[in-house]
Amino acid sequence: MTKSMRAARLHVEGQPFQVDSVPVPEVRPTDVLVEVKAAGVVPNLRNVVTHYSQWFPFLPLPRLPAIYGLDSAGVVAAVGSQVRSVKVGDRVYVNPGLSCGNCTACRRGEPINCTSYTFQGYFGFGAGSQQIFEDYPYGGFGQYLTAPAANLVKLHDSITFEQGARFGYLGTSYSALRKAQFAPGQTLLVDGGTGTLGLGAVILALAMGASKIFATGRNTNLLEKLGSLDPRIVPIELGKRPTAEIVMEATDGYGVDVLIEALGPNASPATVLDSFNALRRGGKAINIGGVADPIPLEPFPLMCLQKSYIGSLWFSTAEGQDMADMAHAGTLNLGVFEHERFSLDQVNEALEAVDKRGGGFTNVVIMH
Repeated sequence: MTKSMRAARLHVEGQPFQVDSVPVPEVRPTDVLVEVKAAGVVPNLRNVVTHYSQWFPFLPLPRLPAIYGLDSAGVVAAVGSQVRSVKVGDRVYVNPGLSCGNCTACRRGEPINCTSYTFQGYFGFGAGSQQIFEDYPYGGFGQYLTAPAANLVKLHDSITFEQGARFGYLGTSYSALRKAQFAPGQTLLVDGGTGTLGLGAVILALAMGASKIFATGRNTNLLEKLGSLDPRIVPIELGKRPTAEIVMEATDGYGVDVLIEALGPNASPATVLDSFNALRRGGKAINIGGVADPIPLEPFPLMCLQKSYIGSLWFSTAEGQDMADMAHAGTLNLGVFEHERFSLDQVNEALEAVDKRGGGFTNVVIMH
């Protein structure tokens, strides 16, 4: 195997990526080496590499120069000496969520609650993230990366690498539905249903047997496109009537079982509260979006109505495997995505394309 590879690296915050020649990473005993075939371009990546100190001053970045690329799908090229169940040639998605492995949360089997939890190829969540960046410094914008064998989701041949590179956002939505204990026959409201996270929540809820899905958005064309996927989907255009009013009318005053809050940073807290009021008694709201302003939830009605408002960050590798299996079985429709493919040399053009994407339907990927 060659000892060097090409990788797009960020050298200076706010400046374009540069394609460099860097060493191929060495495989440690419990790691695998993955030849990346497709890497998703995260819609928020442009904000991170351009306005990071303004948008996310509390989340540590890797030291520059750094190889980004959060969502990677490819083929196993080599395995460590202690890896048994993963073989060279396996098609995989790499779950980029990394933890320290020995803190209290990790020992309890809750790696996402690790105080050093880190997204490989993106950013971290604690003071220990820099060490994890140094242990796993390569993201999907390089031809190869190393990852713990435990972080691999095996992809069936029926799943393309481009579809696999979308698993990060899909998994975030799937884990939110699981935290809400969403069950077949239940109803769902997805706030921001035409976006990247929101569309994932919609198609996963369909796969999980939802009886009805209300989905909000502002773009009428995208809402119409979303509604055409399945008769169980009820699009709601924001700004015309209160969402809670529409939902309550459609459910005879009962409300929905689950709310997935997938709105972006600039959304109004009033929109969130409106959707929260569409929940039934005992309903659960799961926040996977990034609304930046404080949300004034009143605790007394929260208690009386037994509603829950829960934050959800990411997903487990096991949940990722669930999605791969659902897609292979035909219940999860990954055919809704429209892939816009760019070469590694076009990485900066790909960032421009993300800003012009057609809502959650567009999937911008770097192909190696």
